[in-house]
Amino acid sequence: MTGTTDESPMQRMLGDLAPKFASLTDDVLFGDVWARPELSPRDRSLVTITSLVSAGNIEQLEAHIPMGLDNGLTQEEIVEAIVHVAFYAGWPRAVSALTLMKRLLSA
Repeated sequence: MTGTTDESPMQRMLGDLAPKFASLTDDVLFGDVWARPELSPRDRSLVTITSLVSAGNIEQLEAHIPMGLDNGLTQEEIVEAIVHVAFYAGWPRAVSALTLMKRLLSA
């Protein structure tokens, strides 16, 4: 099944190695948590991006910055959120996040 076009991004990325992990990501994280009505997808993206920056999980921003833009965040809002958390999460993490964002936006 790996390699078919109807697979989720996580199934394509790790489904052959860790099918249960891919299933939990699809069904619980994105199928349940992200679908809860208490926060909009836009707000969830903003929280996720700032959490990833704060935790130093910059590589995950490669998926979440475009998702945030698709969910209604503006480029300026994402930049401002990263600038804001720089003082709490650390300057190097913010530099890494902004560098990645710049690369993503120029692609």
